[in-house]
Amino acid sequence: MNYDDLTTLGIAFGLGLLVGLQRQKSDHEMAGVRTFTLISILGVLAGFLTRDYNNPFILPTLGLAIASMLLVANIIKMKKFEEADVGQTTEVAALLMFAIGAYLVVGNQTIAVLVGGMMAVLLYIKEKLHDFIENLSQKDLSAIMTLAGVSLIILPILPNKTFGPLNVLNPRSIWLMVTLIVGISVLGYFIYKVAGKKVGIISNGILGGLISSTATTVSYARKTKDSKDISKLAVFVITVASTVSLVRVLIEVGVVIPEKLGLMALPIIAEIAILTVICILLFHRINKNKSNDEMPEPSNPAQFKSALIFGLLYGAILLAVAFTKKQFGNNALYVVSIISGLTDVDAITLSLSQMIKGERLQTDLGWKLILLASLSNLVFKGVMAIMLGAKDIVKWLVSAFGIALVTGLLIIWLWPESWHL
Repeated sequence: MNYDDLTTLGIAFGLGLLVGLQRQKSDHEMAGVRTFTLISILGVLAGFLTRDYNNPFILPTLGLAIASMLLVANIIKMKKFEEADVGQTTEVAALLMFAIGAYLVVGNQTIAVLVGGMMAVLLYIKEKLHDFIENLSQKDLSAIMTLAGVSLIILPILPNKTFGPLNVLNPRSIWLMVTLIVGISVLGYFIYKVAGKKVGIISNGILGGLISSTATTVSYARKTKDSKDISKLAVFVITVASTVSLVRVLIEVGVVIPEKLGLMALPIIAEIAILTVICILLFHRINKNKSNDEMPEPSNPAQFKSALIFGLLYGAILLAVAFTKKQFGNNALYVVSIISGLTDVDAITLSLSQMIKGERLQTDLGWKLILLASLSNLVFKGVMAIMLGAKDIVKWLVSAFGIALVTGLLIIWLWPESWHL
């Protein structure tokens, strides 16, 4: 007895039950739990027959038979009811269920199970998905289309070759980093859209760090001008956003050089831990206020102009790092890291990570430069907040960011090379 075939049949039975359960729960008269389970099993049997008899016509014949049955059922439904609700979702789901059953036999079972599970989830969230789409604004649609254009249209056509001086400019590699940053920002933006404006002060900081910690800093600093009572709250949200932006840096390093993450993560995690403790202390100071302050509406995080500027900035920093290392040595890279971090910590992080990946920069020096750029960005945001915010914000911001800055510099200076994951 072939137990692998029994396992395949059991998987098909489970997937058919899962999808059929959702369809029957939605009160669909065309097909329910029994019909979808039978269709899934028929797909498996079609795959078995095709495989055992080496006949390529069995599978498409049975597939066409199911399609014909669904077509006849819809025709009868239209004749029987004057205002028949004839959709395509259940019919397409039934055909896909047959194909999944067959693919469990003739293809990759993992992919078949993933497709079946995703189909069940997609059918389940139908109403919520429709509501979400109906509530999309022009700005939301623009963000989605820009991300699609950046990742699905521009990226595939760019050459995967190195050009230019110092042999560091790879168009596809540069645009891949643009796609990564735009994707993270869009993810944070739509989490904000789903969660709503009043998501709590902690969530405000987390979403702000995902979308743009700099924009969050500017927004909350300006709000203290209108209401001085929220100075501590504003500092808390700004600090949380800065902490999340450092987590974002760690994610970027993990995406570009996952094999080096263990050597670089621990000192960055230590700085994240310091910032987290500062956030906890600030939260206890403001917790008595029970504030449900709204997060400011973020701007479109996926503007093509911004993506293009980031790509140019990323390429320029790649050149600057390579040129500085070649002409002045490793020590001069600290200056480049500080200056680059003032404007955009993502660009310098990805640039240095690419240098490490190409073995043009040592790992121990790389994490120090990345952390230094993050601290430089922290100082830049602190200065902006002080300039734009109320006077009451200064002591809290200087205390919070001052501790983070000093401990970060001590980590860069004193961290033992043997301490890593």
